[in-house]
Amino acid sequence: MPSDFYRQVYKLVSSIPSGKVATYGQIAAILGKPRGARLVGWALNKCPTDVPWQRVINRRGMISIENLRASKDLQAELLQAEGIEIIFKQGNYWVNLEESLWQPK
Repeated sequence: MPSDFYRQVYKLVSSIPSGKVATYGQIAAILGKPRGARLVGWALNKCPTDVPWQRVINRRGMISIENLRASKDLQAELLQAEGIEIIFKQGNYWVNLEESLWQPK
């Protein structure tokens, strides 16, 4: 059974529109835990299959997933399928945050 915080993470991440991304820290701050980026990552590591986990990346715009069930390649593919431009450089996948960062209302 997920914790209340995990459920809040899943609900908020589910509200990120297709074609946009958020950062782990951004999600944590919105939920009142400004230093909880890592906790958001742990929540997404265990999220239900209907939560668009791929829309959450690190604060620099890099795909930094460390999950045995999903790879960086998979996350990049899913984001590209949503129309987000992915740049591969220095052995990592990057998203231009100026273009793709979600700004909740």
